[in-house]
Amino acid sequence: MPRDNLNDLVAFVTVAREQSFTRAAAQLGVSQSALSHTIRGLESRLGMRLLTRTTRSVSATDVGERLLATLAPRFDEIYSELAALNDLRDKPSGVIRISATDYAINQLLWPKLEHFLHEYPDITVELISDYGLTDIVANRYDAGVRLGEQVTNGMISARIGPDLRFVVVGSPAYFASNPKPETPQDLLQHRCINLRLPTHGGFYVWEFAKDGREVKARVEGQVIFNSVYQIRSAAVSGFGLAHIPEDIVAPLIAEGKLIQVMDEWCPVWDGLHIYYPSRRESSRALALVVKALRAGI
Repeated sequence: MPRDNLNDLVAFVTVAREQSFTRAAAQLGVSQSALSHTIRGLESRLGMRLLTRTTRSVSATDVGERLLATLAPRFDEIYSELAALNDLRDKPSGVIRISATDYAINQLLWPKLEHFLHEYPDITVELISDYGLTDIVANRYDAGVRLGEQVTNGMISARIGPDLRFVVVGSPAYFASNPKPETPQDLLQHRCINLRLPTHGGFYVWEFAKDGREVKARVEGQVIFNSVYQIRSAAVSGFGLAHIPEDIVAPLIAEGKLIQVMDEWCPVWDGLHIYYPSRRESSRALALVVKALRAGI
């Protein structure tokens, strides 16, 4: 039997189960006359009567019952598999690789994605800690997270965090033997804790602004890290001054373990953004990750 005639078999199974042309036609979305014509054509090709029709009812003949018993379970299996495929389509999956700093991962990404991933078990998120301002396209990342001003031109970006402020802090022990700096130039006379930028091979330059004037300071010190959390620990231990996100040192300042200086030189920066190339727009998994990260903004 040609494959086109599978529709005729579906029609037969529906009528036989419903025992009504009226209900079967409504279920199949066709007219009763068209459905009746389909069944007559099927019976003609088989050379057998499959249904017994009366003015009040429709029932399967012995041959029709045999055919129904054979076909119905198989169609049910097909429908079940199609439903499973639809469920799979409705459950987005895939691996999303994101390049971000350890600060962004700890303070923003993971707290939001931890709950998100419980809802979408088929999505895998790989978070790579990176201060190198990596080219996400060349390194095959799906997305990156940076301050708004650092987002590469030509990328689609979306803000995912509040405004961010970097502050200068030092321990009481450090300031017991060193004066408090008042300007960026004063930092040249202090031991400072540097952050290594691996891609460029240099150090993060401390950036300040006051009254419309922007100043960058290249500082030196005894210890160098590639994590703001290690820098924070070293500052508490008295190894020098740190230029660090305010939110991760605010509790230590409140406890008196760190002292903030140069407050008027520390501006507020545009918050963290997630960015990605336009070719990734079609990824439903990425779209859901972005939506989760934008929650609360």
